[in-house]
Amino acid sequence: MTEPVRVGVVGMGTVGSGVVRLLVESADHIERHAGRRIVVERAVVKDVAKARSVPVPGGKISSDIRDISRDPSISVAALLVGGLEPARSMMIELLENGKDVVTANKALLAEHGPELFELARKHGRSIAFEAAVAGGIPIVAAIGECLAANRIESIRGILNGTSNFILTRMEEDGANYADVLKLAQQKGFAEADPSMDVDGTDATQKLAILAHLAFGVWVPWAEIPRTGIEGLDLDLLNYAGELGYRIRLVAVASRSDGKLAMRVAPALVKIGTPLAETRGAYNAVSIVGDAVGRMFFHGLGAGQMPTASAVVADIIDTVVGRAAITFRTTGLLAADSPAAKLADVDSHERHFLRINVSDRPGVLAKITGLLGDHGISIASVIQHAETASADAGVPLVIMTHACASSAVQKAVAAIDKSDVIRGKSVCLGVLDE
Repeated sequence: MTEPVRVGVVGMGTVGSGVVRLLVESADHIERHAGRRIVVERAVVKDVAKARSVPVPGGKISSDIRDISRDPSISVAALLVGGLEPARSMMIELLENGKDVVTANKALLAEHGPELFELARKHGRSIAFEAAVAGGIPIVAAIGECLAANRIESIRGILNGTSNFILTRMEEDGANYADVLKLAQQKGFAEADPSMDVDGTDATQKLAILAHLAFGVWVPWAEIPRTGIEGLDLDLLNYAGELGYRIRLVAVASRSDGKLAMRVAPALVKIGTPLAETRGAYNAVSIVGDAVGRMFFHGLGAGQMPTASAVVADIIDTVVGRAAITFRTTGLLAADSPAAKLADVDSHERHFLRINVSDRPGVLAKITGLLGDHGISIASVIQHAETASADAGVPLVIMTHACASSAVQKAVAAIDKSDVIRGKSVCLGVLDE
C-alpha cells in the first residue's frame, strides 16, 4: 500500500480551516486526483488554546513552526498566515528544511517573491501560490501554463472582492460608501481595518504578481500607481450610470514596444462588458495573448472555500509533481535581478470628469475653454438643475473624447485653480472594451 502524503498546515484562520475541512471531508475524491492519500499530519497556530470550528485530525496542533519543518514525515506545508513577518521567516524555515510550500499570502510574494523563489530552487523545492491571486480563479495556472505559448500583451482585472462588493451595493442599493463598508464588514467581506482593500494595496500586490508571471519582470508593488475607492460617492456612480457605465476598481498592466505600464484605479467600464457585469465579491481577469487573443476569467475572488479550493488544488499538484515541473520556470528571476521600471506611458482613452462649479453665467464656457486649451474635446455634458451650495457648488459632468491622460491631468489642474471651482475635481479613465 502506498504511503500517504503528510501535510502540515501553518495557520488555522478562515482559509486554513477551510483547507483542513476539504482535505478531511473530500479525502477520497482528492486521493483519486492525487493518486495517493493526502492527510493533515499537524497544524501550527499562534494560539493553541483558541476554539476552532474544524478539528485537526489526531489533535496534533502546536505553536512551533519547527514541529512541521523538522518533521521528516511531512513533505508539503500549507503556509496560510498573512502579512510579511513571521510569514517570511516561516517560509524560509520550511524551504531550508526541505518542504514544498503552498501559500495564499500575496503580500509576502509581492514583497519578497524573487528572494523566496530563488531560495526554493536552491533547495530543490517548489512554491505554489494559486490562492494568492483572485481566490478560486485559476489565473496563475492559466498564465504560467495554459498560455505559455503566448506573449501576454495586457492584463486587466477586478482583483479585490471587497471593493467590488462595496461599489456594487452602492450602485444597486443607492447606499453611501460608509454604510456599505459597514455591511461588508458584517458579512465578512471586509476586515475591521479595510484600508488595504479600499486603498488599492491588495489589488496592486496581486497585479505585481500577475505581471511577474506574464512579463517575466519584477516590479515592486509600491511603485505601481494606485488610487482606491475611498473618494467615490453615490453621485459619481449615478452619473456614470446615466452615461451607460459602471465604476469598478480596475488593475491594468500592459507591455508594448518594450514599455511596461501598470496602474490600479477606479475606472468607468461600459455596461454589458464582462468587467461591468462582475458584481459583488467576485473577481474577474481579462488577458490578451498574441496568439489566443482575449480571454476572460471570472469567479469568487475571496472567501473561505473558494480560496481553500485553490490551496488544495496546489497541494494536489505538488503531490503529483506538476508544481515542481512548472516552478522551474515560473517567475524565473534571481533575487538580485534589477527591478523593472515602469514606463511613463501616456494612455490614450476617454475620461470622465466631475467638476463642482459656481452657479453663474459663463462658467461652462470657461471650463470648456480650459479643456480646449489642452487639446481636449468634449463628447457629452451633464448638468442637472440643482440648487447651488455656496461651498459645494453644482456638479458639471463631462465625458471627453479619447485623449492623452497627461493632457487631461494638466487641464484638471488648471481648472481646479480657477475661481469658478468649488472643491477638488474628479477625473476617471474610461474603458470601453
